[in-house]
Amino acid sequence: MNWITNYVRPKLTSLLGKSEVPENLWIKDPETGEMVFHKDLEANQWVVPNSGVHMKIGAKERLAAFFDDGAYEAAELPKVAVDPLKFRDSKRYVDRLKEYRAKTGMEDSVLVASGEIEALPIVAAVQDFAFMGGSLGMAAGEAIVKAAEIAVETKRPLVLFAGSGGARMQEGILSLMQLPRTTVAVESVKEAGLPYIVVLTNPTTGGVTASYAMLGDVHIAEPGALIGFAGARVIEQTIREKLPEGFQRSEYLMEHGMVDMVVHRHELKGTIARLLRIMTKQPARSVEVSPAPQPAQEPVAAEASA
Repeated sequence: MNWITNYVRPKLTSLLGKSEVPENLWIKDPETGEMVFHKDLEANQWVVPNSGVHMKIGAKERLAAFFDDGAYEAAELPKVAVDPLKFRDSKRYVDRLKEYRAKTGMEDSVLVASGEIEALPIVAAVQDFAFMGGSLGMAAGEAIVKAAEIAVETKRPLVLFAGSGGARMQEGILSLMQLPRTTVAVESVKEAGLPYIVVLTNPTTGGVTASYAMLGDVHIAEPGALIGFAGARVIEQTIREKLPEGFQRSEYLMEHGMVDMVVHRHELKGTIARLLRIMTKQPARSVEVSPAPQPAQEPVAAEASA
């Protein structure tokens, strides 16, 4: 066996060449354990086809799927001070930022873009959980404020996709200051008479839930999303009671009035477009209806000649 393992196999590998198999070729469904082909999952907007589990989706992928024809114009976001507190834990904060910027291709956790959904012009802001857990720091706060400013200047509705673990601890009090700043920015959109719709994705927790994520005119949640301020374990230890099944999940919150509706990711665009037409008093979208097939007429028999 040693001869086969140590000589024959390496020789065959060197002759035939080693086939490289991508590590993310298959992705495991977190609920059922089913293995799903990466390309199939990506084509389905990161929703597991059989179970319907909504997995996390990148900000750029979400915007491409949300806007008409995937066309949008990304906003130039304000620059902020990098590592103002000179924070360091197991590694320097500036090194963490470099790592996540290289990994995601984003400057920070929020993207802002303008475009159209079903021919309705809107401004959208998306938090990407892949960038440091979608945490809210100074850059993310500035992005939300910028999104509100663009919405007011262009007189467009603002749609925000929230997904975050909370405030960014590496920025301390400067991160917490973004809660009132973003709240004021959202209020400016409402004062301008423009709709503000929030889509709560998995997870939306901490300071984000305590500020702009729960100030929408309408709150839509994706199925199975975890939404809350403190974690379930912290709440149980505080009240010394067992929480009910499904607590802090979008379906439970809709039943108890915290969320207005739970909408499948594939139906978000159409649902938001209908809501915006109602809120902006625009006519409903005309739907072309094909004419119903007419029943075939029986041929009339020719009269027999005398």
